[in-house]
Amino acid sequence: MSLYDEGHTIAGWTGFGIATVGCGVVGLGVCTASLPVVWAGLAVVAVSVLVTWALHLSGWGKPPGVRPRDQWGMRVRDARARSGHPGCVSCRLAGRGRRVSTAPVAAVPARGAADA
Repeated sequence: MSLYDEGHTIAGWTGFGIATVGCGVVGLGVCTASLPVVWAGLAVVAVSVLVTWALHLSGWGKPPGVRPRDQWGMRVRDARARSGHPGCVSCRLAGRGRRVSTAPVAAVPARGAADA
C-alpha cells in the first residue's frame, strides 16, 4: 500500500477512459485521412472534460492538496464538494468556493461636490 494519496478518483479514471477512446478515434481518423472522424474524436475528448468536471462537482473528484488518510480511497465521496474546494479551478469555474461579501457599499461623493 502506498504511503501517499495518489489522487485516483472515479472522476479522474472515468475522464481518462473517455479521453483515451477519443484519442483512439482521432488516431483512426488520421490513419484513414477522414476529417469527420478526427472531429468526432475531438468531440469525444471534449465530452471527457465535461464528464470529469461534472463528476468532480458531484463529489467524485478530490480537491487539490493533502487529504486525511481515511479519504484516500478511490470510492470515497468528498462531502465538501458542494461548497467548493479552496484553490480549485474547477470549483471556481462553477461558481463555488468563493464567498461574496454582502456588506452594503457606502456612496463616495464626487470630486467637487463638497465645494458646490
